[in-house]
Amino acid sequence: MSELYELPDGWGWTNFKDSLYLTDFVANGSFASLKENVSYLNKKDYAILVRLKDFSNKWNGDYVYVDKHSYDFLSKSSLNENDIMMCNVGSVGLHFRVPNLGQPMTIGPNSILIRPQIDNLSNSFLYYYFASNIFKNFLETIVATTAQPKFNKTGFKTLSIPLPPLPEQQRIVSKLDLLFEKIDRSIALHQKNMDEANAFMGSVLNDVFGELNTDKTISLKNITKKIGSGSTPRGGQKAYKTEGVSLIRSMNIHDNGFKIKGLAFIDDEQAKKLDNVTIEENDVLLNITGASVARCCIVDKNYLPARVNQHVSILRLKNGMIPSFLHYYLISPSVKSELLFSSSGGATREAITKSMLEEFQVPFVSVPIQQKIVTYLDEISQKIEKIKQLQKEKMASLKALKASILDSAFRGEL
Repeated sequence: MSELYELPDGWGWTNFKDSLYLTDFVANGSFASLKENVSYLNKKDYAILVRLKDFSNKWNGDYVYVDKHSYDFLSKSSLNENDIMMCNVGSVGLHFRVPNLGQPMTIGPNSILIRPQIDNLSNSFLYYYFASNIFKNFLETIVATTAQPKFNKTGFKTLSIPLPPLPEQQRIVSKLDLLFEKIDRSIALHQKNMDEANAFMGSVLNDVFGELNTDKTISLKNITKKIGSGSTPRGGQKAYKTEGVSLIRSMNIHDNGFKIKGLAFIDDEQAKKLDNVTIEENDVLLNITGASVARCCIVDKNYLPARVNQHVSILRLKNGMIPSFLHYYLISPSVKSELLFSSSGGATREAITKSMLEEFQVPFVSVPIQQKIVTYLDEISQKIEKIKQLQKEKMASLKALKASILDSAFRGEL
């Protein structure tokens, strides 16, 4: 473990092994063995199996339930209100407090239950500690990086917390509550400004294409040289390389541009098998499956050569259609709705098929009109992006302030 630092008088380092009750998903056996013993139900039943996705989505009510027999089997991992759950596989360190969900609860995979088991340790003090950079640095010493980061209970028990007397913990928590309430209010305001900027851009797009003076439309199949998606190399993520040919996935496709985060790479041999989905400069990329369906951007030429996986479709245009014009049209809210919802019953589409894309209608206007629209929308978009960037910078500063305050608190300097 990283070297512990000097604490103020009256404080002391307390080992997690001696101060916390810890358990993970099923102390009784492995996840594989549980599949034969636990009934996962899609309807409301005896207890809620609280999974990582549940608390990362802030308790949206989309739960998996287990029956009485299964809950008894999982009883060593039962949850109480205000227990702390922490992710220990993947997004390690991500943590939340458990609310009262109105019925028995038990912990799901890839997380651990953390509960103070000594009277002089405040749950709130502990919760704030887990958000500090001090704790995150300690946590890194026990995280193993294989296919994805992870740690286990044994390693976690070797960590420690800087512990002042209980009244001092309560004073620190009260001060952090007050300061963070103000900071979070400011962060929420900047986020609201960003949301309003996005909404304004959406309104502009709807107005521009809604007022476009044309009675003629043309199907995508008649203005494209290619409509097609790729595939994931055999072996999935394990087959990805640290460098090579870019493999663009849905996480890289955003309406306001290409995002490098999560960009995967494949070698020349893997790329050759995907030669039919080689990306060219100015290709329009559209997500066709999953939660990000209908997100759209123009490929960033800085990441060519590239291929796409099965969740992304290439729209390669013929002469006569400007890529930016099509991009703006596809991301306008009213048009996106056509892609997202079926014509019968208003059911949300989870996938956009090639045939849907081929028959999808777009405005048929001259290149000069297209260019005039693109120039106008580029100007608006650039101004909005500057506003959003300023809001992001202010939010980053506020989050850095929170981190600084937390570190001061756990060094006895608050």
